[in-house]
Amino acid sequence: MRANCARIAATARSVSIDLAALEAFDAAPAATLDPATHHLDGPPEEVARYLLALDAINFGSGWFPTLSKRPGCSGYQTIASRLADRFRAHGAWSNRDLRVLDTVTVAATLGQSADHELMALYAQALRALGGWLGERGVLEAIGDAAGSAEALASTLATAMPMFADRGFYKRAQIVPANLALAGVASFGDLDRLTIFADNLVPHVLRCDGVLVYEPRLAAHIDAGRQLRPGPQEREIRACAVHACELLCARLHIEARVLDSWLWNRGQDAEYKARPRHRCRCVFY
Repeated sequence: MRANCARIAATARSVSIDLAALEAFDAAPAATLDPATHHLDGPPEEVARYLLALDAINFGSGWFPTLSKRPGCSGYQTIASRLADRFRAHGAWSNRDLRVLDTVTVAATLGQSADHELMALYAQALRALGGWLGERGVLEAIGDAAGSAEALASTLATAMPMFADRGFYKRAQIVPANLALAGVASFGDLDRLTIFADNLVPHVLRCDGVLVYEPRLAAHIDAGRQLRPGPQEREIRACAVHACELLCARLHIEARVLDSWLWNRGQDAEYKARPRHRCRCVFY
């Protein structure tokens, strides 16, 4: 993935990296999961099941402007907190529950309209998770990766098409990172993960002058128009990965830690006030 993103960044036509702007960044704080948003206070099996379910539907940022959001919450925070509420109030979905989830149930859980396109995709993703788990417990399924974040990410990307984000594997990589942050699993190779290339981390890098978009692409995004999957969208994500690799090397930190810091930085009002790229896909 690192080599792929470096190649794309080297030949990109619509996005460039301002190396001088990287010098303005200081060391990032440790990565965390917000306990007010996530369900982190249950037994390890239940917390791991919550995180797997959340990461199974950790996509849809292209649709987020159309979601019904909780006051003061982003699209992701709304989905994560409403799923957490469901787990706290009614317990975790069993493997069988996951395999038969329908759009109406998912929409009701997340406080959305059942005719919202994203709810059908979420139901499909959760059914696929139930199929992958089979008859295994969640910690048992995670344990099959033998303590390797890379092996778990690879397994998810192979078993479930909605994780198969070729060249980036954003959601497949974030699963072991989140499990480790919650303290319900440990992996010996977390440092091999890249950043989790979505649309917010590149946006923060753009706002901070690290990523520079050519004028037509910049105008398209600034106007709030959807960006189609394709070369420009891949250049944005690849240049973000490569820029963060350069920054990690300079700051001597892990990519997953830098990603968490940049993502949380993107929650500030100054970043939210400016449009980011929106692409309707199942990968972020």
